[in-house]
Amino acid sequence: MLYIDGQWTHSQSGEQLEVTNPATGEVIEKVAKGGAGDSKLAIEAADRSFSDWKKLAAKERGAYLVKTAEILRGKADELAELVTKEMGKPLKESKGEVNLAIDYLDWYAEEAKRVYGETIPASHPSKRLHVFKEPVGVTAAVTPWNFPVAMITRKIAPALAAGCPVVVKPASSTPLSAIKVFEAFHEAGLPKGVANLLIGSASKVVGEMMSSPKVKKITFTGSTEVGKKLIRDSADTVKKVSMELGGHAPFIVFEDADLDLAVDSVIGSKFRNAGQTCICTNRIYVQESIAEEFSKRFVDKVQALAIGNGLADGVEIGPLIDEGAVEKVEEQIQDAQEKGAVVLCGGKRTQVNGQQGGSFFEPTVLGQATDDMVITREETFGPVAPIYTFSTEEEAIERANHPQYGLAAYAFTKDLSRSYRLMEGLEYGIIGLNDPIPTTAQAPFGGMKESGTGREGGRQGIEEYLEDKFVSIGNI
Repeated sequence: MLYIDGQWTHSQSGEQLEVTNPATGEVIEKVAKGGAGDSKLAIEAADRSFSDWKKLAAKERGAYLVKTAEILRGKADELAELVTKEMGKPLKESKGEVNLAIDYLDWYAEEAKRVYGETIPASHPSKRLHVFKEPVGVTAAVTPWNFPVAMITRKIAPALAAGCPVVVKPASSTPLSAIKVFEAFHEAGLPKGVANLLIGSASKVVGEMMSSPKVKKITFTGSTEVGKKLIRDSADTVKKVSMELGGHAPFIVFEDADLDLAVDSVIGSKFRNAGQTCICTNRIYVQESIAEEFSKRFVDKVQALAIGNGLADGVEIGPLIDEGAVEKVEEQIQDAQEKGAVVLCGGKRTQVNGQQGGSFFEPTVLGQATDDMVITREETFGPVAPIYTFSTEEEAIERANHPQYGLAAYAFTKDLSRSYRLMEGLEYGIIGLNDPIPTTAQAPFGGMKESGTGREGGRQGIEEYLEDKFVSIGNI
C-alpha cells in the first residue's frame, strides 16, 4: 500500500511489486507499485499541509516524533525481524538499526525546540537586523535498501522537526520496513499530508519529484552515479539538495596500535551487513612491521564468522542483496587476482543448508593488494577485505586519501600526536580513531568530495531543512 494524504491506498495503475527474502528466495509479500501520478498526488498533499505544519509550535511537532518513537519501541522486535527478512542482515544488526532509527526520532523531537534565529548588531542606531529560520518546504526523500529503517527516520525526523512535509520513496527491494514506520506515524496521529510514502518505479516516482516546483528540497542516500543525476535534475527548479553518496573507507593500522582491538574493529567495520554499508572498510592499510601478524590474526577470525539466514542464532554474515551484488564482488576479486592479489580466505559463493537464496558469499581476505586494482578505486559493497602495506605515516595518509570518495576513514594508533595529524590530514567527513562504529544520532554524518554534500544527524542535520531569512528594520 501507498500512504498519501493520511490514507493507505492502492497505486493508480494497480501494479504490484514482489518483495523477496534474499536468504530463502521466497516472496514475502506483494506491495503496491506507484508511478508518476501517485507521486504527483503525494506532492500536492504535502504542499497543502505545509502552511499548517510549519505554523505548529516546535514542541507540538516534536511531540509527534516522540509518540512515533514510543510506538516503534513497542514494535522493535517485529520491525527488526522484518528488516532481516527483506534485506538479509543478521537479526542482531537489525535490532541495532531499529534502535538507531528510534534515536533519530528522539533526537530531532528535541532539536525542533532549538532552531534559533539571530539578532545582528546594526551599522546604524535607527536599524534592527534579524535573521529568522524558516522551513524550506516540501521535501522529497529517497532512501536505500541497506538500512531501510534508520535512513528513513534520519531524513524524516529533522524534516518534520523543522516544519517540512515529506514525500518518501524507499528502495523497491525493501519497502516493508518503510510501511511499518509509516504505520507508526499514522498511529501517532500525524496530520494528513505531512508524511507520504511512495513505493515503485524510481524513474517515474522520483522523476515527478525532481520536476515538480512544489518540491523545494531533495535528500538522497545511494550511489554517487545516481546522486549526480539528481543534482543535475535539481537544477531545473533549483532545489536544495543533501546527498549521502558512495564511500571507499580506508582503515589504517599503525605498528603501535592495539593489534587485537584493530583486528576486532576491522571485522566489525568491514563485515557488518556483509560489507553492504557506505562507511564500511574498503581498504586495509597495515604498517609493514606488523603486516604478517595482523594478517594471520585477521584471517583466523574471518574464517570463524558464521554465514547463514540472518534469523538463525549466531549468524554473523547474511546474504548479499541480490545476484548483481554477488557478480560485482566476483569481478573485483578476479581483477585483483589477475594483478597479483592472493586470496587468504574465502573468495567464492557458498550455499547455506536449507536456504534457497543464491547470494551468500564467503567473507574474503585478499593479501598483496596494490593500488592498480579495481577494488582499490571502486566501492565493493560486499564482504571482501583487501590488505595493503605501508612504511611511513605520510605514505599511509597519501594513499588513504581517495581522489573521488571522502565519506569515512578509520585509523588505529596509540600516538596522540599522530592522531591529530591523521584528523587533519585525512580528507573524510567522518573519522573513527580507534573507533570502528562512529555513527550516532547526535553527531553529523556526511562526506566530502564526491561522497556527498550536506549532513545528517546532530544539530547540523536540521539546518539542511531550514532557510535563513534576513529582515532589516529601519526608522526605529
